[in-house]
Order: sequence, then C-alpha cells, then structure tokens
Amino acid sequence: MPADAIDILFIHPGSHRPLYQGLSDEFSAIEPPAFAGLFASYLRLQGCSVGILDAAALGLEPAEVARQALEDWNPTLIALAVYGHQPSASTQLMTAAGAIAAAVKALDPTRPIFMTGTHPAALPQRTLEEEAVDFVCDGEGPVTLLKTLIALQAEGRDFCTIPSLWRRQDGHIVAPTAHELLIQDLDQTMPGIAWDLLPMERYRAHNWHCLDRLDRRAPYASIHTALGCPYRCSFCCINAPFHQPSYRMWSAASVLREIDRLVNDYGVTNIKIIDEMFVLNRRHVLDLCDGLIALGYPLNLWAYARVDTIREEWLPKLKAAGFNWLCLGIESASRHVRDGADKHYCNEDIISVVRQIQSAGIHVLGNYIFGLPDDTAESMQDTLDLALALNCEFANFYTAAAYPGSALYRQAVAQGLELPRRWHHFYQHSEYTLPLPTATLTPAEVLAFRDQAFTTYFSSPHYLARVERTFGPAVTAHLRRMTAIPLRRKLLETPP
Repeated sequence: MPADAIDILFIHPGSHRPLYQGLSDEFSAIEPPAFAGLFASYLRLQGCSVGILDAAALGLEPAEVARQALEDWNPTLIALAVYGHQPSASTQLMTAAGAIAAAVKALDPTRPIFMTGTHPAALPQRTLEEEAVDFVCDGEGPVTLLKTLIALQAEGRDFCTIPSLWRRQDGHIVAPTAHELLIQDLDQTMPGIAWDLLPMERYRAHNWHCLDRLDRRAPYASIHTALGCPYRCSFCCINAPFHQPSYRMWSAASVLREIDRLVNDYGVTNIKIIDEMFVLNRRHVLDLCDGLIALGYPLNLWAYARVDTIREEWLPKLKAAGFNWLCLGIESASRHVRDGADKHYCNEDIISVVRQIQSAGIHVLGNYIFGLPDDTAESMQDTLDLALALNCEFANFYTAAAYPGSALYRQAVAQGLELPRRWHHFYQHSEYTLPLPTATLTPAEVLAFRDQAFTTYFSSPHYLARVERTFGPAVTAHLRRMTAIPLRRKLLETPP
C-alpha cells in the first residue's frame, strides 16, 4: 500500500452472500470493477495518483473498507463507483455503497466522497438526500470526477460550473446547469483498465462460462469494447449515465492490446465482453475477430447479442476467435410482450438464430423475463415452454424489475406500485426481491413461477442429457448441486 496520500481512491462496493444467498460460494462469478479500472486509467493520463479498493472481491465489511481507505490510502477524494457487471446490477450495490460512505464519514466527517454509477446517475437528488456523500454525478463520470478533484485542490473550491455534478451547499442540494459531454476518443483518453491496481487473483468466471473447464474458472477478466446501447428496452437502465441511446467503440487495435496484456501479464484466457450489445457493428465485430484469430490465444470468450443482430456469416469467425458463448435476450415467447420491451421479432426467428449459433459450435445462454407488463400466466408458461424447446446450454430466468433509469421504473412510480424497500432487494436472487405485478398477476405469483421455472429447466431430463453429451457427467453433477440450493423468498413464505 502507498505510504503517501493519493488524489483519488475508487471503492467498488458489494457483498456476494446477501445478493446470491447459497449460490455465492461455488456458482456465482466474482468480476473485476471495469468502470473503476477504466476511470483510473483516464485519471492517470491526466496526471492523478489513483488507487482501487475492491471491497466486493476482498470480502471486506464497510468498517474495514473505511479504515483501509483512510489509513492506508488517505485520498483527497473517495470515489464510490457504483457500476455493476450488467446495467441492473448498479442498484443492488447501493446498499453496500451507502454503508461504506456512512462508515467513512463516521471516521472522518470532512473527507469528501463522490458517487458515480448507473443508479446515482438515474437518481442523483435522491442519492444525495439518502446517502452520506458530498457529490453525485448524473453523467458518465470520469471528466466530472477530474473537475471535482481540481476544484477540491484549488484555493477557492468552486464547484458551480462543473457539468453533471450534484452537490450540497449551505444545507441545500444544488443541481448542475449542464450535462458533461461524453468522451469520444476512447482509445486515447481511456485506453483500457488499470489491471495493476486490482486483486487479479480474486476474480473467477461464471460457472456456465466454464462448463467445459470448471476447474479453471480463474484467472478471469471482463472488458468493454464499446459503451452504451442504441436500443430502448423498457426494462434496461444502461443509458442513464449517457442521457440518451448511444454507442461508442474502442478500436479493434485497442481491444487487442488489452487482451494481449491480460493473457501475457496475468494469464487470463476466460474473458467476458461486458458490452450490452457486442454483436452489432459489422466492422467492429469482424476486425476484432480477425485480430484475435491472428493472435492465436486459446481464449474462452462470451458476449451479448440480440436475436435481430446475429448474422449467420459472422458466426464461424466468432467461434475461431474464441467466442464459445453468446448471450441472447430472448425475454418472452409472446411477441406482444416482447414488443412492449422493444424487441420486434417472432419465435421462428428466435429458434432459427439459436440453431445457427449452436451449429457454429457456439453455446447459447438464453435470458428470459417473467412478469413484463403484458405477461399473463399463459404467456409465462409459453415462455418456459419455449425455453425448454430451445434447450440452450444454459439459461437465466429473471423477474421484471423496475430498475431506476429504466422505463419500467418511471411507469412503476407513476402508477404508485410497491417497489423493494432496500436497494439490494432489487437483485433477482435476494431473499427480499419484489417483482413488479402485471394486470393479471401479483408479484408473488410472478416470483413463484420464476423459481419453479428455474427448477423445471435445470431438472429437465432433456436438458441434463444435452449437458452430459456436451460437457460430461461432472458438469451434470455440478448443475444438480446448483439446482438443489434453495433460495429463501420472504414474499413466498406462508404467514404464521
């Protein structure tokens, strides 16, 4: 640890057990805080001294995080980077982030704390009202953070003209008068993650990502090749910090340098592409694939795609480049329900694309959502039936949740719907998770269906036979252990 004070310490909050319950020990991933790492690289290029304290990966309680931050780092500014490993994961980190901020202020009430992330960007005023922080960013983050640091270090401490910066002044909350512009030249200004600041030995891949190598889930890394998303799915909050649908890419050369460093400096071959939509831009995808094929590393990559962005002619190159998994947002078997989520294609398209991917030797992770606004008991059953028929190599089953920054959140607030009482209760595996109701279904009915769908899918003889043929009996046993772990659900408990 550094002996001298530093300019900015990033803290990545989180605690796996309250979020994942019994799944946390063996089955969940432990992912590096990509945005904290990217922002650290940006600030280093601006001449700042930076550190990262990954409380989630290190398993630290808030009091210990606060002690280490102040005693070992002594930063001019603490930055709580509340970015999850998918857009919805930001909100679930807010409980831990708030506890860390309170613990820091208990030890040093004058230490400035800055909060950035998808959730704070969506609810900046509420975040300042509820949390023990001094500054909240409603935009992308790094430029606002740098300007805040400069103002703190200046004699006058003038924050008035900093775009996207919410702050307290004389007991009142002051909103910014403008949004900070998005960074455009990603290659030059934010060229990769500051891996040397992270506890790389702590990270491990999702279990499904390594079904063919369960004993080699570490080392592991996750990287961005692009920021933002051009789509407007009703359940997604990814564009909250960007204020509009957008899509900015690093060059293939920049991404290849990042992967080359991960392989050669840290021995990483299991890599997640975090982009909310990787399989989208033809030149971006194919240039990166060509570069990876030329490097020849034995990579195990996965990335997100949409049914309507997959091009069959790209699939052989994706496989050759090391993409062993593609994650598809299938969401629902009902076209009417999908249309409400801004996904316009038919079930025949879904089936065709899944089979194309599998025919190319790439595994499919199917994502499904129960309880979208137009869902009924019948449409949810149709979705489960579609999942069973597709028989993807793995599946995620979610309940519709009103994440701040999403259209569903705005609708839920306008309708006065009950939302989870604490931020970490938004997480799908939380004991206290509370799905949205639909016109015909209660939250409890949606949640009960989701949990039963999970058990039905992963206990299906048809599915288990496929897994055993593809990955072997040890993986089948692994999945049986996963399915046997019960999730406590307060919503489904019978009152005494």
